Amino acid sequence: MIYPQNYEAKLGFDQIRSILKSLCTSPLGMEKVEKIVFLDQIDDIERELSYGEEFLRILQQELHFPDWQAFDLRESLQRIRIVGTWMDEAELFDLKRTLDSLQRVVGFFIKDDEDFKSPYPCLAAAAADTATFPQIVRDIDRILDKFGHIQDYASPALASIRKKLSINTAGVSRKLHILLKQAQDEGYVEKGLTPTMREGRLVIPVSPAFKRKIKGIVHEESASGKTVYIEPEELVEANNLIRELEAEEKREIIRILTEFTDSIRPLAEDIMQAHTFLGLIDFSQAKARLAQKTSAIKPLIENTCVIDWKQAMHPLLYLSLQKQGKAIVPLDIHLNKKERILLISGPNAGGKSVCLKTVGLLQYMLQCGLMIPLRENSLCGIFEHIFIDIGDEQSIENDLSTYSSHLLNIKYFLRHSHAKTLLLIDEFGTGTEPKIGGAIAQASLEELNRRKAFGVITTHYDNLKHFAEDQEGIINGAMLYDRHLMQALFRLEIGRPGSSFAVEIARKIGLPESIISKASDLVGSDYIDMDKHLQDIVRDKRYWENKRQQVKQLEKNLSQLTEQYEEDLAQVKQERKEIIKQAKAEAKELLS
Repeated sequence: MIYPQNYEAKLGFDQIRSILKSLCTSPLGMEKVEKIVFLDQIDDIERELSYGEEFLRILQQELHFPDWQAFDLRESLQRIRIVGTWMDEAELFDLKRTLDSLQRVVGFFIKDDEDFKSPYPCLAAAAADTATFPQIVRDIDRILDKFGHIQDYASPALASIRKKLSINTAGVSRKLHILLKQAQDEGYVEKGLTPTMREGRLVIPVSPAFKRKIKGIVHEESASGKTVYIEPEELVEANNLIRELEAEEKREIIRILTEFTDSIRPLAEDIMQAHTFLGLIDFSQAKARLAQKTSAIKPLIENTCVIDWKQAMHPLLYLSLQKQGKAIVPLDIHLNKKERILLISGPNAGGKSVCLKTVGLLQYMLQCGLMIPLRENSLCGIFEHIFIDIGDEQSIENDLSTYSSHLLNIKYFLRHSHAKTLLLIDEFGTGTEPKIGGAIAQASLEELNRRKAFGVITTHYDNLKHFAEDQEGIINGAMLYDRHLMQALFRLEIGRPGSSFAVEIARKIGLPESIISKASDLVGSDYIDMDKHLQDIVRDKRYWENKRQQVKQLEKNLSQLTEQYEEDLAQVKQERKEIIKQAKAEAKELLS
């Protein structure tokens, strides 16, 4: 279960849907994107992930996947269930191209060789359940040409009609050109004018002043009134015959189409079912291309509640920064049965909310069957519920304040949360007087922890940070901040709370020192000392982390130098052996 209803918009999954739809090539694929739903069964999730991952391997290996087209045939196939209806040329052409594509794509996954084992088992299983219709394709090829038009030899009768039509049309055209030339020679028609077609009949364009000079039927006047179109009386019968032949041609085409439609009517349901496989292919390739764009993978999944992510990235932020030529700071996060709730603190604009939204969006994407951007040794779990409280839900219509909306969300969480719930709460407890807001938040957090729920929660409240230190199941986390450069590092560190760096940020933006000093006096030295202590811990930890990285790099360099030395030594020894061997050979040759 997902809460609230606008979960997707709050986390940006609506944008993921839009990107996926733009990567589809057919209405069938786009419809599958629209029908994406949250899944909580591991078999369903694994299957949907595998479809995308298998197609991703096809793209990465640059295999020659068949060219294919998928047209939405459902309306046509539904209509022809009624006896006496038929598919027109355009529908028949769409059917031919779709079934031809279906046959080629299924053939990519399924081979006649009994020993063949597809490297794409999930897509191959779907292909194996898909019927193909080669005979229908061959039948359509006998009716339509390569441009989708009815061929002359679709039936003997049609060939005969079109032959007569061609002969008669050519005869009328020749006769009309003779009459036109005569009229031009007599000055009734301007030089350079040619015969034209009006109401399906060949006519001569004539100036109104000379319309009585040419015997025939006036069919039309131009909008300006400067031209009338006359069918010479010598051609009336011939044109009548052409019209009759055209009507006969149309009747024969309808007969051919009706006869063909009758032959496939019993298979309409099977065709409709089979061509949805191309929708699956389109959807799978869109998933794969999204994974390529966002550096996503199919991670290892366990049928339990766990998050053990390394180098996780928010896909929309990744794409946005990529366009700007900037790099994203990946996220490492770990939630398990012992440390289920992560309480993140730290400065404003330090990345707390991005961290929370990354967890929410990636877990939701995963359980919708989409690959997510993580390092390959990451481990993912499955949750039954994902609940979020992010952003301002103030409502004038419902007389709902921001804080009231937060409380309604917490009420829902307290009622429905259990050990398979993932909670995402941003700025827990804010929106009211800090003391009571912090107290309500702490009491709520205690109950959510008692219910064994999982969660990522952001806060500035010290009472929550202290509470997390003493509670089994809850762990503090901090967004790192460089106090000297006065800038956020956007890195999450799990295991300790973070400072809000309020005093330092106030100094950075130029707030008067007298105001900062007065504020420090108001909160008291204990608070300032504790906040400074947190900052010192951050500084010291960053110092030793940098030292550790330097030592690690030195060890790596030393290892590389040692390897190079050993390679050089081995090469020198080999060269020495070769020189001694050659010298012995030369000495032996001299002695002999």
